[in-house]
Amino acid sequence: MADLVLTAPVLEKTRREIDQALIKAGAHMVLLVDEAGNIVTSCGKDSSVIDTTSLAALAAANFGATCQIAQLIGEDDFSLLFHKGKKDSVHFTRIEPDFILITVFGEQVSLGLIRVRVGELARTLEKILGF
Repeated sequence: MADLVLTAPVLEKTRREIDQALIKAGAHMVLLVDEAGNIVTSCGKDSSVIDTTSLAALAAANFGATCQIAQLIGEDDFSLLFHKGKKDSVHFTRIEPDFILITVFGEQVSLGLIRVRVGELARTLEKILGF
């Protein structure tokens, strides 16, 4: 990761954008984590409901493993991952070059809506973070 300083105003703007794009669309929780699994910011459901520290670490490890799978089949990387559960699902996407956006949402929110909103949000966050 390149040297990057995240100031309070940048983090607040990031939280505001995440809230507008995903939480207000019905996502339960959204985490922005670095590639090592450290939480940069979180929005939505109280973290006492979900172990966000473990979720962040496992998401980073998941991206690391799938990067190796991608290379085995001739791809550079996979930019997004999706896991569907019976009542909740998790969508992961890379925010270039050093972050992962984790979105937890229920069956009342469509994957299509999440994908569209995450795509728009990713471009916005890249600008905010200076990529």
